[in-house]
Order: sequence, then structure tokens, then C-alpha cells
Amino acid sequence: MPAYRPEEIEKKWQAHWKEHNTFKADNQSDKPKYYVLDMFPYPSGAGLHVGHPLGYIASDIVTRFKRLQGFNVLHPMGFDSFGLPAEQYAIQTGQHPEKTTRENIARYIEQLSSLGFSYDWSREVRTSDPSYYKWTQWIFLKLFNAWYNLDTDRAEPIKTLLDKFEQNGSAGIRAAGDEEDRHEFSAGQWQMMSEKQRLAAVHPYRLAYQSDTYVNWCAALGTVLSNDEVKDGLSERGGYPVERRLMPQWNLRITAYADRLLQGLDMIDWPDAVKEMQRNWIGRSVGAEVIFPLQNDPNQSIKVYTTRVDTIYGATFMVLAPEHELAAQLTTPEQREAVEAYVTQSKHRSERDRMADTKTVSGVFTGSYALNPVSGEPVPVWLADYVLAGYGTGAVMAVPSGDQRDYLFAKHFDLPIIQVTDAQKDIEHQADPTKEGRYINSGIINGLTYKEATDKLISWLEEHNLGKGKVNFRLRDAIFGRQRYWGEPIPIYYKDGTAYGVAEADLPLVLPEIDEYKPTETGEPPLGRAKDWKYKGQYDYELSTMPGWAGSSWYYLRYMDPHNNERFVGQEAEQYWGNVDLYMGGAEHATGHLLYSRFWYLFLKDLGLVSGNEPFQKLINQGMILGRSNFVYRVNGTNEFVTLSKKNQYETTALHADVSLVDSNDVLDVEAFRKWREDYADAVFITEEDGRYVCGWEVEKMSKSKHNVVNPDDLIERYGADALRMYEMFLGPLEQFKPWNTSGMSGVSNFLKKLWRLFHPEDGALAVTDEAPSAAELKALHKAIRKAQEDIERFSFNTSVSTFMICVNELTALSTHKRAILEPLTIILSPYAPHLAEELWQELGHEAGSISTAQFPVFEEKYLAEDTVEYPIAFNGKMRGKMTFAASAPASDIEQEVLASEVFEKFGEGKTPKKVIVVPGRMVNVVL
Repeated sequence: MPAYRPEEIEKKWQAHWKEHNTFKADNQSDKPKYYVLDMFPYPSGAGLHVGHPLGYIASDIVTRFKRLQGFNVLHPMGFDSFGLPAEQYAIQTGQHPEKTTRENIARYIEQLSSLGFSYDWSREVRTSDPSYYKWTQWIFLKLFNAWYNLDTDRAEPIKTLLDKFEQNGSAGIRAAGDEEDRHEFSAGQWQMMSEKQRLAAVHPYRLAYQSDTYVNWCAALGTVLSNDEVKDGLSERGGYPVERRLMPQWNLRITAYADRLLQGLDMIDWPDAVKEMQRNWIGRSVGAEVIFPLQNDPNQSIKVYTTRVDTIYGATFMVLAPEHELAAQLTTPEQREAVEAYVTQSKHRSERDRMADTKTVSGVFTGSYALNPVSGEPVPVWLADYVLAGYGTGAVMAVPSGDQRDYLFAKHFDLPIIQVTDAQKDIEHQADPTKEGRYINSGIINGLTYKEATDKLISWLEEHNLGKGKVNFRLRDAIFGRQRYWGEPIPIYYKDGTAYGVAEADLPLVLPEIDEYKPTETGEPPLGRAKDWKYKGQYDYELSTMPGWAGSSWYYLRYMDPHNNERFVGQEAEQYWGNVDLYMGGAEHATGHLLYSRFWYLFLKDLGLVSGNEPFQKLINQGMILGRSNFVYRVNGTNEFVTLSKKNQYETTALHADVSLVDSNDVLDVEAFRKWREDYADAVFITEEDGRYVCGWEVEKMSKSKHNVVNPDDLIERYGADALRMYEMFLGPLEQFKPWNTSGMSGVSNFLKKLWRLFHPEDGALAVTDEAPSAAELKALHKAIRKAQEDIERFSFNTSVSTFMICVNELTALSTHKRAILEPLTIILSPYAPHLAEELWQELGHEAGSISTAQFPVFEEKYLAEDTVEYPIAFNGKMRGKMTFAASAPASDIEQEVLASEVFEKFGEGKTPKKVIVVPGRMVNVVL
């Protein structure tokens, strides 16, 4: 047999796995089930770089290990194939986004397959496939036709709400949502309503509803963007201006599930950091809703929510969000110009930027006053962009003595600061939010403690109809519409301006063909270009599409039963697989995908459509593989480039150079650099004295823009997929960020060659014998078995790779070629290097492709037992020497040998010892 040739072995086994459906999972089995899931990838045109497979390799190792332990493992893969990037490319090139998406997916599948992942490709799903998004639309319709009953604490079909309206009208109904959006009516009035009036009355109760909502509107892209897609007032894609705009939008009432989403975090094994992010995002707080009447019109008021109603006497001004619905009404003629300018300015700052900017103080006085409800004192009403329209009521009572942001605002605009407790300190320089001490300058609560004051004020406000105690959440309902083409059509049509759900029998509502993928000339979304696209040939469809997270909120369920045409997931399949046992993916999805998926799952649970409590039982966030970037230094105003050691002699600008043009010593191939880009064709290089151009370097995020991307295809071609898999695991702990260095690949490659030579000495024929193993060989093997199992169960893959290397080195030194050692060694290595393991397993005489159904070796402690133990010998606690005894020697024998030894003769001082203490396996202490 020739030397180890991964390029031949890996292609052979990838073809075998594909042909024989080796990793196909059954929906019923006598084996225990285990569901391993990777986060849904978006198939970009750039393909994978070496940072992308990190989590996939780790999850594949666990998958293969669990199969070896006798589990029926589901390990699927699919693609989150709707999204803005494909649409933008379509706008630029005129190509249908389906075409580019299909091509990108083919490239991803090719790359994923080349890495030897044990996916069940028969279950592949794509969110842009109508057979898939039919069920995404179906779930939306379930949300549209459901409401949240606070009395039963779950979602129910709209029919149960209609039954209540029939019997008692709106009286006594407790439903999630904003009560102010709903109207009161009797059962008799309900009977008298027209169909349109009834639907209008029902709409504010729905879990999927339409309302005017402030959104991030990007005119250049012609669509609404999520907060994640906006940075510093510009779109992340393209860098176009974004403004806050009030638009009719579809929303999902995730706020109904806020408490349950919080409680569920205690039931799942997720990283603490991710759970804390979700807790903070949901933001549960206990406080009070307070009504501040307007000074000039007591019949109108401003409602605020506060967690510190105890400080209400210190509220010296009010702050409203610039978008607040009363802003224009409250603005006096004298202040109108200033207010309008400030509101316009605020539109161009995203909510994220406004929340993050704690240093800038800005605001404008409306010219109007409200009345403090407990003191009756007038308080000026200001607008400031640190208050957000979507949080709470979009208005705050500002207490500068107790809140630092209010304090800075008051100082900046010279507004009063009132001390409210005798324990507040140093409020001449900063706010003090203490709850200690007793209240002063506070009317009816003077002299009370925090709890006494809070309880008294809430009772007083409720008694005078000026407020009430309330639990509030920072979480807001999720905006569900996007004004773009490449997404799931929302299955809604309009009759006389009223929204109706498309009949389930008419799903899927397929995305229509259009001539261009940008908004219409009249500003409608791209779907406005669809010709003759009407429900039943007469009713206009909703022109918005669903956001990218729609399809990814339930894809894990479809994997369980992807070809079911009658149900989104078969009942038996769902009950068998239950929830995802291990979910691998990035922490950046904590408050997006992971939260929305939990919300959808809880909703489906309410309808009796799923059987578990949470979708993902265990979550692991893999870290990021960082790129090693290289820099060249261009002399400003020229096309001359100076080497690293001389850059400080000139005024230069550092520019990224493609790392493929730089060798392992950071020396640039100057001729390749000139050919790399047209504008560098005539570049001049000021080099080191020996003629080399040495680049600078830095470790940073791997991306195309930094030209530090390393293509896994190149490394697989050079070293093999097994070497790449093991090297990525060897880089460091899975959860940590790790710098990439291609030069390290050779070490892992050499290890695999050394492993090969245990079977093929000197790269010759197979030389495995049936000789009985020695104690040393068994010890080396069982150390590796124990460590491999413990490490995979702890998800500590880097230390396993080190263990394998040590084991192979020890076996090489022992010239081991014995089946009893090499066969179990092949099995424990197979999750990491599956191609090589399959080849060796077949050579050992097993059926081709059968290693995945082998049994993981059992660790036996007896092979690690030492024959002898070296004991430190101490006299009165001071170590004076060492002696070696048989590991099984009884304490009485050890004591006799110590008393007869030269050590005792030398340090025993001729005395008879009072006692001899023998700690088995540890030490001997002679007490004189």
C-alpha cells in the first residue's frame, strides 16, 4: 500500500457515504434518540472560509460519537435561503435571486461534503422552497387567527374570543396587548356590527396584527431594516441613510409570551451569557403607570411607566420621545421651528445608536407643561432622543437626583434637581439612585421607607384614578413585514381595506415573477410590480414579505419530517425527536433567532402542535476563528510602498494585502501584488536591505474586505479534510476566539501520517498482527479512550487532539502494530478523522463504511493501574527520602520495610518511633 494519500481516501469515502445514505436517520428506532443541529447557514456567494466550519466540525464529532454510543442520531442540514443580499445582487445584475441562491447552495453543499460531515442530506430544507414556506405561511395564519387569553395564560383560536363577544361583548376579557387600542362594546352591540366592524374590533387582539409602527426605513434599499442591519444611521449593506419612520407594519405579539420566555430560561442548558442577554432584552420590571395631566388641558394627559414611583416628588421635568404622538400637539408656536428641526435630526439615528450614546446630551423644550399628579406642580415637557417611542409609553418622568441620564440633562439645560431621600449623597455632582433612608421634600410620603412610600403612592394613584401598579417589559412586539421581494409572501389579502387570511387550502402563496426587484415608481414594495396578482382574481394581496427570521424560527421541526405534505411536522415524528438535544451556533443570535424560535415554539405548544417545553435543550456558542491580516504601507500621495521596518520614516497609510500573496515570514510576493489589482500595477517598493518587502500583520475578524480569508478548499487539497478538521479543533477551546495560522496545519498532517504508519510501517503493506498487547500498550490506549470520551462529553475537543497525538507517539515508540490496540484506537479517532478511520477500519477486515455503527470502546481502569508506587518518607512531617513499594503492598509491610531501611537508620535518631503513619499510595510519616 502506498503512503497515506488523503486526496484519494477522502473522495472515496465521501462517495460511499452519499451512495449508501450512511447517515440517514429513521423516525423510529429502539435506540435512544439524539438530535444535533447546526444553525441554519445563509448561502452567500463567497462560500465558506476556514472560520465557518468550526462549529460544524464540533457538532459532527458529537454526532459521530453519539452513534458509536448506540444512539439514533438526527444531524440534518439546510439553508436559510431568503434574504436581502441575494435581492441586492438581483437588483444589480437583473438575475432572479432564486438562480444565484441555487448556485450558492450548490457551492455550499460541495464544500460541506468535502469536509466529511455526517449530515442526513435526505432531510435538506430551503426556506425559499414553496413546499417549505407553505408551512411558514400556515404558522403565520395560525398566529393571525389566535389571541392570548391572560386568564388561561396561553394562546387560543380566535373562535374562543368570538364566543365571548357573542355572550358578553368585550366585558371582562383579559387579553395580551394594548387595551387602549381596543373598544368596549356589549353583546347586543356586537350583534349589530357589520362584518367589517367586527373584524376591526377583533384585530387588536390578534397575535399577528397590523399597526402603525416606527421602523428603520432605508429609501435607497426601499425596505425596512432591523436594528441589526443599521449602524450609525446607515444601512449595514451599502451604507445608505436610514431614518425612523411611522409606517403600517405587520407585527407578532411576542410580548404576550414575555413572562414565559423568562421562566423557560431556567429549564435549558444554555451559556449564562446568552440567557442573561435574553433576560435583559425581555427586561421585566415591577413599577407603576402614572398619569400626568396637561396643564392647559386637564382632560388630556401623558402616561409614563416608572420603576421608581417613590421618587415622583423629584420629577422636575418630563421627557418624551421625538416620535411621541403628542409631540406636535404639545409644541407651542414659539418652539415649533426648534422642535421640528430636532425631530428631523432624530429620525436619522437608529434606536440602537440612541440607546448606546450615553455621552451626548440633546433635547428641545416643547413649550408646554404637565402637572405632577401628586404635588400638582407644573413640570416642563421636553423631547429628547434618549427616550424611545417603542419602550414603555415613550415618555418618562425625569428625576435628576436619582437617574444619571436625567441628571446630565438637567445640568445641561439648567433644570431643577430636588433631593428626595435623606440618604442621597453628592447630588451636586452626580445622581444617587439609592433606596435607603427616608423621604424628604416628598409630601405624603415624607419620613417613610422605600417600600412604605411605594405602596402608599400606588394606592393613592389608584384611588384617584391617576395611575396603577404594573409589571412592564422592555421587550416589544416583533415587526414582521419587509418591503422587499426575496422573502415569503405574507398570506393576507384585502377586501374593502380589511385584512383577511388566505385560506389554508390555497397555500402556498407563491412568490410571483416581477420585472425588477426594486420598489415601484410610486413607492410600493417590489411585489407591487406583479401583474394580475390577486386573490381569487379580485382582492389585492399584502405587498410586504416576511423577515429573514420567519423561516428559521421553526426549521428544526421540519427536519424531523421534511417530506410531509399534510402537516408541518408529523405528530409521531415530532413526539419521537422531541426537542434539539444539542444546538451549535453563534451568540450573536441571542436576541433574534433564538428568542423568536422560542416564541414560535411556545405558541405551537399552546395549540397542541408540539410536545416539548423548549425547542433547544442545550446550546453551545462556538468562538470565532480570527484571520491573520497582512498590511502594506503606501506613502501618502504616491504609489510607493515601504517595508515594515521603514514605515515610520514616511507618512503612510496601511492597506490590507491579500494573505495569499504573503509567505509565512510575512514577505510579500511583489510581482503577484502588482498583478492583484490594476491600481497597483506600477507600484514601487522600498524594501529591506536584502530586497525583501516585509508586511505588517494583525489578528482580526476574517472577512473578504480584509483580504485575510483562507479558503478551506485549498487546505483540503494540500493537507486533507481530516487534517483540517483536527487542526480547527486543536486551535483551542471551542467557545474562545482563536487566531488562524496555516503553518500549524503541517503538524496535524504529520500526526495523521504517523497514525497511518502504525498500520503501514514505512508506508508499506498492512502489517497488523493478532498478538496479545502489552501492559504498556493497553495503558496508552485506555488513557486515550478515557480522555476522548470525557472530552467529547465536556465539548473540550482541543485536548482530545493532544491526547491522540500523545497516544500515537507512545504506540510508535512501542512499535505497536497489534489489532487489539489499533482497532479501538481507530474507533475513538473516527469522529475527528472519519475518512482515514473508515479506510483503516475496512483494511482491518470490517464491512466498508461500517465504523459509524461500531461500539465506542469501554475504558477499563485496571489497565491504568501502576505496578509500583514511590512513597515520600517523612520524619515528624519533614520529607527525608523516597522508597518504592508494590502498588498492592499492605500498610504493615510498608511500615516494616521503612523501619528496616537506610533512611530510618540515618534519620531515626536511634529512637523508637511513637507511630508510623502510612497513607496508601501517597506517603509515609514516621513520628519520633
